[in-house]
Amino acid sequence: MGGFFGTISKSACATDLFYGTDYNSHLGTRRGGMATYDKENGFTRSIHNLESSYFRTKFEASLPKFVGNAGIGIISDTDAQPIVINSHLGKFAIVTVAKINNIDELEKDLLAVNMHFSELSSGKTNQTELVALLITQGKDFVEGIENVYNRIKGSCSMLLLTEDGIIAARDKWGRTPIVIGKKDGAYAATSESSSLPNLGYEIEKFVGPGEIIRLRADELEQMRKPNEGMQVCSFLWVYYGFPVSSYEGKNVEEVRFACGYKMGQKDHSEVDCACGIPDSGVGMALGYAEGKGVPYHRAIAKYTPTWPRSFTPANQELRSLVAKMKLIPNRSMLEGKRILFCDDSIVRGTQLRDNVKILYDYGAKEVHMRIACPPLIYGCPFIGFTSSKSDLELITRRIIKELEGDENKNLDKYATTDSPEYKKMVSIIAERFGLSSLKFNTLETLIEAIGLPKCKVCTHCFDGSSHF
Repeated sequence: MGGFFGTISKSACATDLFYGTDYNSHLGTRRGGMATYDKENGFTRSIHNLESSYFRTKFEASLPKFVGNAGIGIISDTDAQPIVINSHLGKFAIVTVAKINNIDELEKDLLAVNMHFSELSSGKTNQTELVALLITQGKDFVEGIENVYNRIKGSCSMLLLTEDGIIAARDKWGRTPIVIGKKDGAYAATSESSSLPNLGYEIEKFVGPGEIIRLRADELEQMRKPNEGMQVCSFLWVYYGFPVSSYEGKNVEEVRFACGYKMGQKDHSEVDCACGIPDSGVGMALGYAEGKGVPYHRAIAKYTPTWPRSFTPANQELRSLVAKMKLIPNRSMLEGKRILFCDDSIVRGTQLRDNVKILYDYGAKEVHMRIACPPLIYGCPFIGFTSSKSDLELITRRIIKELEGDENKNLDKYATTDSPEYKKMVSIIAERFGLSSLKFNTLETLIEAIGLPKCKVCTHCFDGSSHF
């Protein structure tokens, strides 16, 4: 995944850029980068590896070198960026939040017309550089960005720092968000609206699918109108969005609370209390407790100073270690209790397997689990929100393979709530992890909680519905 932040103002931008970019750190762990532009000094760029440290510690000491009134920053799980390009369009720096599935094909096409690649990422083509080269094939920035929209398979949102402002361009289907913030004498564009409040910005605009906006210190210029169709990722609200962020005007914590509240109202299980698996399960659990009419207890806490999210490491052994070590159970709150836990999703089952055993070891009488979204049946071809390389990393697909002999067989039946196949799959997951009961939210409830029309929201990972 990844998140970016860009700002342009009438005064020096380095402080806002530094903190605004840092507020996207929950979206990535591998690379961090910033670039600024100043008329006298030109472009200044720096990129650091974040795998052994945090963004702030890497960039704080060098902050004074980032002079100028405009800059862009990125936290990324993919390529080293920003990339700085000199082209017939002028000099520009670029950051992307992207997943490009046909990168090999595009690389061959560009090499065939005498383009070259200089920014390799672990020996492979840097996809941000590839996007930059596609842009330079246009007669202007708009035509170049539309070239990206038309040629990539996957998704791509981007910020371009030019000699005449910052250009924000959202993925053509709007799968990942861009939010514009405004304060006196400055504009900002970011993946997460939670980057804005502490820096004094108010939300000015949610950039539309395929829309291109140029930011200057005192104005916004629409360079391309938004597309009508949208497929914004539903997992923004379920999992990787920060609680205080909003997308399309829909707040993350409100959606999570609503998911839990609606589930609690319908759930007839007898439990003593509800608890959220930190962090993204907490909002749902608070809603569940209110809807169900049971107390909320914090029976498990996350150790935040050093442990990242468990989906981020590429190595399975390290993922398992992170999943086990970052959450600490509270024996005093567990002993003798019929406790219900809420979590955002079950992907591989890494976290669930280890934690359920510990909960029983610490005296829980019953352990029930409620999941904010439907079962994940399909891998995501549009957004890199996990490091999964195969659909068989999904626990659902492994169970389907066990039952059917083919992980791709009858997927529509397993994705249909309360079908015989669905019930069998869920019962196996519950039994495998020793759960007293397991229930997933329905797709209808999730869409109702988000509050957007189903046709505007990508739910491909649940029902395989998006084929754009």
